[in-house]
Amino acid sequence: MKKTVNHSIICGLAIVLALFAISAKADLETVDYVDVYEYQGRWYEIARLPQIFQPACTAVTADYTLNDDGSIGVFNFCRILHPKYGFPISVQGTATAVDATNSKLKVSFFNGKTEGDYWVLELDSQYQWSLVGDPDRKTLYILSRTPQLSSDVVEELLRLAVEKHGYNIDRLIYTKQPH
Repeated sequence: MKKTVNHSIICGLAIVLALFAISAKADLETVDYVDVYEYQGRWYEIARLPQIFQPACTAVTADYTLNDDGSIGVFNFCRILHPKYGFPISVQGTATAVDATNSKLKVSFFNGKTEGDYWVLELDSQYQWSLVGDPDRKTLYILSRTPQLSSDVVEELLRLAVEKHGYNIDRLIYTKQPH
């Protein structure tokens, strides 16, 4: 008795595998190492993908400090609508390294009730700017040590975000900072 293969099953399986391969995202590459001592301090947000927890935020800053237990203290600040006179909002959290590279962090807010990934994708050798995202490619930030960053650097970071890291930047928001 000769066994026959149901072609419908094979075709269905092939379609499912093809769809899975198309929808599977490549791993997100991070920098090789982040020196947390160098990374601590104030960072200014230059641009971001929209986030529900940052409604109309301007003058966005993030301050990172080292805690005694090895974690990183996080203090995020912004002003709503206007960079000088807008209503101020802030949130404190804690970041912990996922591995020895310190390039992948878990950040938690509200005593661990909210958690997210903070992956350093690109980093200036002098720690003057960075590109930060998450493995789902839903968050993306360009950060700088100064309130403004050269347009050449911003363009290069956006090019890397798209071409190297697979981000869609169509909805990118440029953050208004006080002058």
